[in-house]
Amino acid sequence: MDLNNPAMIKIKNLRLRTYIGIKEDEINNKQDVIINALIKYSAENAANTDNMDNALNYRTITKKIIALVENQRFSLLEKLTADVLAIAAEHASVHYAEVEIDKPHALRFADSVSLTLSINK
Repeated sequence: MDLNNPAMIKIKNLRLRTYIGIKEDEINNKQDVIINALIKYSAENAANTDNMDNALNYRTITKKIIALVENQRFSLLEKLTADVLAIAAEHASVHYAEVEIDKPHALRFADSVSLTLSINK
């Protein structure tokens, strides 16, 4: 099978808790974050062989993201998003990755504040 377009993996609404922010209560208390990632990669070998060794393992990527977010402290949403993007884009077969992270209740009258970063390789 000849696949001309890259496959897209979407990790939707990964809900985690981390230390994020610069105010005293943010430094002392974990907050919810919601992570969405889009990863485009070449899936031709995986589709042709049905062999996990030829696929991008989204479970491995998700476990790395969870470990990062839950075990680190972040002052800025930009740093958290950049670090998660680096994990999403690290595999050699990835052509494009995009990460959006929401910080619910960051603003009084808004559902959340979010930041999106992407990378083309």
